[in-house]
This record gives sequence, C-alpha cells and structure tokens, in this order.
Amino acid sequence: MTVRCAWAGSDALYCHYHDTEWGVPLHDDQRLFEFLTLEGAQAGLSWITVLRKRENYRAAFDNFDAARIAAYDTDKIASLLLDAGIVRNRLKVQSTVTNAQQFLRVQAEFGSFDRFLWQFVDGKPVQNTWRHLAEVPASTAQSDAMSRELKRRGFKFVGTTICYALMQATGMVNDHTTDCFRHDVEHRAGV
Repeated sequence: MTVRCAWAGSDALYCHYHDTEWGVPLHDDQRLFEFLTLEGAQAGLSWITVLRKRENYRAAFDNFDAARIAAYDTDKIASLLLDAGIVRNRLKVQSTVTNAQQFLRVQAEFGSFDRFLWQFVDGKPVQNTWRHLAEVPASTAQSDAMSRELKRRGFKFVGTTICYALMQATGMVNDHTTDCFRHDVEHRAGV
C-alpha cells in the first residue's frame, strides 16, 4: 500500500496532484503564476475546490498568460464574474489582473519570476522532516518575507499562509511527511 501525506486522502484527483505535482520544485514562470493565482483563489476555500476548477481557470484566464491577463479590461472582468467554472469573487478576479501586471514588472526586474520567488529559500528547496501533518506550519519566516515583499510590490491575495501554500505546492519547501513515499524524492525532482 502506498503511504501518502494524510491530507491527500483517497480522492483520485487529490492523490494524483499529491503524487505528481505537490512539492516538486517548479521553475517555469507561467506555472508559478498559475499557482500564485490558484492559491489566492483558494483563500477561504478548500484546495480541492480550486483544484477541481483548475482546467476552467486555465480556459478562463488564457492558460495563465500574464501578458494577456494584465490587459484585461472591465468587460473581460465582468464576463469572468459570470463564469461558474471559477471562483466568482470580484476581489479575487481583479487581483489576478493586478498580480499579472506586477508579475510582468518582477520578470522585467529580476529576469524571471522564478528567480524572484526562489530567493526566499536561497534558490534551493527547504528539506523538512515532519513526521505528522499536525507539525507542518501554516507559515514560516520565509513565507512572511515573501508575503511582505509581494505586498510591497502591489500583489494581492498574498498573505503569509497563501505564500507558504505556494512554497509547498511549487517545491520551495518539502513538506511531505517522512512516512510519505514522496518525501525522499522531492529534492531530486525538478520541473
């Protein structure tokens, strides 16, 4: 029997996400922007709710092409708010447009969004050794610093808990519990 992190449960979509994506170091700017958007959309909701809407988000938000999203106007935002396939929260939809604009500025300044984000973990995944899900923190000093800097730069829906979830999802931290079959392989993986 395969042992996974307790949060993955038995839902097939959740298990697939856990087994193939969560915690794998990610360095692709467009996918990092996707995760930033989805983690922000999750605020106040369960991750599985957003994960189930992921393909709808990709369709609605031009596959997370930040340059296209940054140019969305009020008509496009209004149409997104009618799309039942995404979380129809005006602040969250508007934040995606704002974040796309700031994302492009960060890319121009740092050469990539990847370089900007990964600086908060000195460019390499933090290897944690949590034995139980209850030990995993909701935030850390690194996610606090990331949140402060993103907010300073005008990003929205980037509180420290959201930033830590982003760090977990994109492999900046390895928070697979030590009994999980993915714990010892994440630091060798890279996307």
